[in-house]
Amino acid sequence: MKKSLIHSVVGLAVLAGLAALFFWLSKDPTENLQVSLPGADNRQEGNLVQEIIQIGENFNLFDHQAPEMEGTWSRFRGENFDNIVSEKQNLKDSWAPDEPEILWSVELGEGHAGPAIYKGEVYVLDYDEETREDALRCFSLIDGQEIWRRSYGVHVKRNHGMSRTVPTVTEDYVVSIGPRCHVMCVERKSGDLVWGLDMVKNYGTEIPQWYTAQCPLVDGDKVILAPGGSTIMMAVDIHSGEILWECPNTMQWKMSHSSILPMDFNGRKMYVYSADGGVCGIAADGENEGEVLWQSNAWNHSVVAPSPVIFDDGRVFLTAGYGAGSMMIQLVPEGDGFAVEVLTEYKPKEGLACEQQTPIFWKGHLFGILPKDGGANRNQLVCVSPDDVQTMVWTSGKEARFGLGPYIIADDKMYILDDDGTLTMIKPDTNRYIQLAQKKILDGHDAWGPLAIADGRLLMRDSKTMVCLDISK
Repeated sequence: MKKSLIHSVVGLAVLAGLAALFFWLSKDPTENLQVSLPGADNRQEGNLVQEIIQIGENFNLFDHQAPEMEGTWSRFRGENFDNIVSEKQNLKDSWAPDEPEILWSVELGEGHAGPAIYKGEVYVLDYDEETREDALRCFSLIDGQEIWRRSYGVHVKRNHGMSRTVPTVTEDYVVSIGPRCHVMCVERKSGDLVWGLDMVKNYGTEIPQWYTAQCPLVDGDKVILAPGGSTIMMAVDIHSGEILWECPNTMQWKMSHSSILPMDFNGRKMYVYSADGGVCGIAADGENEGEVLWQSNAWNHSVVAPSPVIFDDGRVFLTAGYGAGSMMIQLVPEGDGFAVEVLTEYKPKEGLACEQQTPIFWKGHLFGILPKDGGANRNQLVCVSPDDVQTMVWTSGKEARFGLGPYIIADDKMYILDDDGTLTMIKPDTNRYIQLAQKKILDGHDAWGPLAIADGRLLMRDSKTMVCLDISK
């Protein structure tokens, strides 16, 4: 009897074990898992605290005034959108051991947002982790003292930094875009709020990986934005915030990290945007203003940071990192719009490609830093002809490698900022790499924010500190 009972218990245990094994083998252990995309942690609205956001609700005025100066660097990539300082500068050709002098420095929230300069005042978008606020901050270019701060509460978790955009400044206004796609327009001198726009709430914008990096384009009285979601591009009256036109996002593309650039070709003015999903040109004038003039998904990548490089002959150079490489397209007049012809397409090891910064077109040549997947020339500054971006005219060499940091040209000098805060000055040349000086300025990391130069002063930053250098003779 006892043996029979024991055998029964053992038999039941074996059957239960076999049933459990069968269930485990038939169950998909990944069915409740989600694919982890780069930058997707801590950014999507489902992972963020839901809140009522009052854009521009808070204001601080400090007891400081900035003396007016002459120079301006009023927007991303400067007056002509080419990252070349057009104003006359008289800058040093070399640096003594104690140069360039750091005139002042300020601590910022972790991020890569670059500054804009306007007549002695510096404007930078920042994120205050302590108060959990997006903050548009105004400083004096002379001494770095803060003049005013316009901010609003918004929950943003650190994800390789937070703020990433450059404000656009006019004589009367400053326009900024925050990490979670909040657009804010304030009066330049007073910091008074003019209007705000929530692109996620109003247009269903999907916040890009690693947050918003699109810089606002101001064209006359219009602010041009590319929300994605329901609207691929739109125009807002800068004085009132009134929506002037909206171009439906029939292509269902998403907001990228790239910024909109103006283009004039074949008698038409347009706005060119390299989105997540494709590239397009939207009419900026005429009876069909705000409508698609051309579009192409031949250039289709999910992580696009550099802006298009536009040529007078209707060519557009496109590049990105993460294996995207580069592409040169040609606009061809067709009816009331344009057809798009792909001229060349290259993988990173085959030609010029850039991961984060936009190449500079100077004296008929393109200058850019190859990405980390650029083969033997990875992280080197290279020079190519736009007619053949596969053939390197020159490279900076394996001893002169750079990272994801920015570069700018002023007074026939190019300034390149490495990831670790080392600043290199070269003489831009179409025949060879000529290094003039080099100095480690910052002790931080991820020095990726765009540079700005005005009145002989260079503004640069790493992930947490912004400094002003005297580079004048």
